[in-house]
Amino acid sequence: MIRCRLSTLMGERHILKLSDVVRETGVNRNTLTSMYYDRAVRIELPVADKLCTYFNCNMHDLFEYFPDDKKE
Repeated sequence: MIRCRLSTLMGERHILKLSDVVRETGVNRNTLTSMYYDRAVRIELPVADKLCTYFNCNMHDLFEYFPDDKKE
């Protein structure tokens, strides 16, 4: 399972409004909202690039990977 850490990054950097991230990155608000609430199904690489640039982080900081415990 992959989890988006957008809300955590915003909290760590004291960014209170999603609209600030929208304005600074140009990323669609609906896209950021789904990422913020960890409901995004797919993320475009240019979006991830803009967010990593804005937060001065790498993909590992923006997303976390947790292996599924399910065995088939």
